[in-house]
Amino acid sequence: MVLACPAALAQGLPIAKPDEVGMSAQRLTRISDWLRSEVAQHKIPGAVILIVRGGKLAYMDAVGQRGPDSAAPLKSDDIFRIYSMTKPIVSVAALMLSEEGRLLLDAPVARYIPAFANVKVGVEKLDAQGQKTLELVNPRRPMTVQDLLRHTSGLTYGFFGEGLVKKAYVDANISASGDVTNTEFAERIAKMPLVYHPGSTWDYSNSTDVLGRVIEVVSGQTLYQHLKARLLDPLGMSDTSFYVPEPARQARIAEPMADDRVIGVNAFVSDPRIVQKMESGGGGMVSTAHDYARFLMMMRNGGQLDGRRYLSPRTLEYMTSNHLDAGVQRTPLYLPGAGYGFGLGVAVRTSTGEAAFPSPAGEYYWGGAGGTYMWVDPASDLFVVFMMQSPKLRVPYRSILRNMVYAAITESRLSTSR
Repeated sequence: MVLACPAALAQGLPIAKPDEVGMSAQRLTRISDWLRSEVAQHKIPGAVILIVRGGKLAYMDAVGQRGPDSAAPLKSDDIFRIYSMTKPIVSVAALMLSEEGRLLLDAPVARYIPAFANVKVGVEKLDAQGQKTLELVNPRRPMTVQDLLRHTSGLTYGFFGEGLVKKAYVDANISASGDVTNTEFAERIAKMPLVYHPGSTWDYSNSTDVLGRVIEVVSGQTLYQHLKARLLDPLGMSDTSFYVPEPARQARIAEPMADDRVIGVNAFVSDPRIVQKMESGGGGMVSTAHDYARFLMMMRNGGQLDGRRYLSPRTLEYMTSNHLDAGVQRTPLYLPGAGYGFGLGVAVRTSTGEAAFPSPAGEYYWGGAGGTYMWVDPASDLFVVFMMQSPKLRVPYRSILRNMVYAAITESRLSTSR
């Protein structure tokens, strides 16, 4: 195990031996052994694992190389494309504005982006020849900011599932719309039909990209300017950004295998060295294991870190509660999975059973298309950050990793005297 103590301490993460926080060092070492085996088989170039329990760094290791063509060993502070792990950060920023009375979660999105006032829902019907046609109808109710946060907006990515509206999104290449500003992106997607009536259905979508534009409108700043001022700089997340223009930081970017660069339909592993106009609130950021651990430590601490408060405990509890009542339909490709609902920017475990891996109710998680992953388990006082760049192995590795982490827990609950 490599703890990289100076870097960890610089990030404000106190260190503990695994047995001091109810974990088995021998069982944790299995995780590194497994990852080294995967590297040796040329499945992945490398990975970083970071485990915090009881507010202390219990285990961290960096395995393998920075990239398939690099001799440089991967380091725990190397930079990864985190894609959809951007969503929880942007969601927290939105909730901070809500706490200040500047952003209303129940307000129509059109209040902040007028182009959404005229949005329509695409309803499929059969014509006289039995062919599917699309009828555009008024939504039953307006799309709200809360809908953006919980992916019930009626927007879609297009590449999860089938249908005429989803095909239209793919044909329009909405999710890879070129070098446009957040303003231009929001105006463009507002012209697309919704695939569902707002509030009716959970469907993974560009909702958080639109939320990023809402934050810009409310704050009067670009999304990155706002995140940097309100979250990234105060939390000490110096390597978390949308792009990496600096040569010194570019040298630390982790890369996937050459044959593992497809993240979706018409979507490939991006190059953060190339600065573009759009700052994707739904999937555009890069970060490090250290940086993301700072963000999760704030969440673990009930919304505060190092004497500075970002969210109230009540707002954090609200964010990490299930927001999908029985009336909200789940699409066939419901990404949170069995045993999970969805909160505001994160999947939330509603049952200790059902899912195919152990963790108690109340745990919340999300991952990125490039292979990164995180979860926070309040009942076990545990959180995990996993960084790798492998789109095709992101799903199978998540279950393996969870099973091995929970197998290393020797005390299900930590005593308050620790």
